[in-house]
Amino acid sequence: MWWIYALLSAFFAALTAIFAKIGVADIPSNLATAIRTIIILVMAWAIVLARGELKSAGALTRHSILFLVLSGLATGCSWIFYFKALQVGEVSKVAPVDKLSVALTIILAAVFLQEHITLKTAVGAGLIIAGTLVLILK
Repeated sequence: MWWIYALLSAFFAALTAIFAKIGVADIPSNLATAIRTIIILVMAWAIVLARGELKSAGALTRHSILFLVLSGLATGCSWIFYFKALQVGEVSKVAPVDKLSVALTIILAAVFLQEHITLKTAVGAGLIIAGTLVLILK
């Protein structure tokens, strides 16, 4: 079942790139990121409230909060650079290079989370890295 959510995530990420490229055409990329963030904030809180998940807030620990804050900061940086890249580059190149994050995540998961990397996973990450190099090297 996880793969259905992952495919939906990929589909909406693709739409994000197309919509964002059009949206940043005439405004500063940071303003575009801020507007997008407001929409995401409202949408996320609407889902939390509609599903009654706010009651789980009491289970938050300092550890969880710290890493959620760090994750939020990393997401913010990612979005700021992504929108700037979309503004100045071609979406057909920016979006695939952005997906280098998949290979980097595999490497970081092995280093920091001690996740086992299978040969199949390593080959996939290697292909992503190779594809990124094809797109960015002249």
